[in-house]
Amino acid sequence: MTVSLSRSFNRAASRLARATVVASGLVLASTFAASAQQVTVAVTSIVEHPALNAVRDGIKDSLEKAGYTEGDNLEFVFETAQGQPAIAKQIADQFVGEEADVLVGISTPSAQALISTGTQIPIVFSAVTDPVGAGIVPTMDPAGGNVVGISDLSPVAAQIALIGKLVPDVKSIGIVANPGEDNSRTLVALARAAALEQGFEIYVAAANSTSQVYQATQFLVDRVDAIYVPTDNTAAAAIESLISVANSRKIPVISAETSQVEAGALAAAGFNYYDVGVETGDLVVSILNGANPGELASSTVQRTELYLNARAASALGITLSDDVLASAKEVIR
Repeated sequence: MTVSLSRSFNRAASRLARATVVASGLVLASTFAASAQQVTVAVTSIVEHPALNAVRDGIKDSLEKAGYTEGDNLEFVFETAQGQPAIAKQIADQFVGEEADVLVGISTPSAQALISTGTQIPIVFSAVTDPVGAGIVPTMDPAGGNVVGISDLSPVAAQIALIGKLVPDVKSIGIVANPGEDNSRTLVALARAAALEQGFEIYVAAANSTSQVYQATQFLVDRVDAIYVPTDNTAAAAIESLISVANSRKIPVISAETSQVEAGALAAAGFNYYDVGVETGDLVVSILNGANPGELASSTVQRTELYLNARAASALGITLSDDVLASAKEVIR
């Protein structure tokens, strides 16, 4: 990406205007501040799939609701790394060089790439499983520095328990995961612990790229009674392939991402990722309106929703009980 002279001038003028407002001690309503400034929000995601795309859309809508409108007073830049950490680092370097007002990293690898630049530009992370364990923030409390965001740490134990509730006589559960993703290593460890406590055996098949998801799933279907898909970006990017292989062998897929139920998974108990994006966007708006990211707390999404696929259940020979159906946010029939 090349920054034009006029774009650079507009950014410099915007920063000068904000500095003048602060120096003169003026207090402006956020809607006036939004209309008076030209700002750039640069967003990067490790890969495009429905959950991460929903985060991006939620961020954009939150900005618009606060008065930041693309083509008017907002330049909204989005780049995906196509599943490649090396590309994520290139995008991060580009964004820093272009001096965006706020940088947003959707997913653990993209947030890590932004932080690795050493920039002092505010960074907001989103859909990061374990921000502390991944070295993104030292604590979820206000941590100083320039980084804050939203974690999507899944309720893994509850998701494993859901498998036992939905799948009759399940004894073994398979997981396709990319060991190169910090988030996936955390989730696999949590799944192993939950399965041990609940009496299930776990098989993990590694997929270091989307092209390996098909083969990893083929390995699992001969060994397991069900497949659990955590919030692994590699598996999510090839979810149609995973579900196709599993369903062809009558192996139900239970996911941590609700969007995957539409693709053919039996069920998912997870977050509404559009809402995750809105929460993320609210942090971005606060920073654009003068908040110091180091004085803001990071948070973890709490509310989960159950999505069910009655068509998949019928094809798999699984009966969904009335109480399970009644507890679902949405049932695909």
